[in-house]
Amino acid sequence: MRAVEITRGSRTRLLVNDRVDIALAAGADGVHLTSRSLPADVVRNICGPDFLIVVSTHSLAEAQAAQATGADFVVFGPIFDTESKRAFGEPQGLDKLREVAKALGDFPVLAIGGITRENLAACIDAGASGIAGISLFEHLGDDSCTDNSWS
Repeated sequence: MRAVEITRGSRTRLLVNDRVDIALAAGADGVHLTSRSLPADVVRNICGPDFLIVVSTHSLAEAQAAQATGADFVVFGPIFDTESKRAFGEPQGLDKLREVAKALGDFPVLAIGGITRENLAACIDAGASGIAGISLFEHLGDDSCTDNSWS
């Protein structure tokens, strides 16, 4: 897999979406699970301690379950409205992100869903360890994003 070749030896970690079998076969660094995937503890038993496991969560209970079953971190959201995340329910908002981050303590929580340059700092202020996104990163080559003021 070309992506594995590109990332190997760098600080970048390659995670495969939902497919543990493909992640292992390709030599990826980990897997991004959904709420309908194999539980994190099952994946951990199969893949070992160095395999990164991230779980997408949409409630405090799901985030706590991911933490308790051995995930390395969670992605929580959607925080804001975005077309790509509408299937997962209403936006959670910053207050819910703050609640999840506080409840999980030092366990990393990444915010996802409608993250923009304008609201990124608010997510970090609410306790997110970082952010995950699609449209935010699609525009990294745009002139509007070359000043790095959002980083």
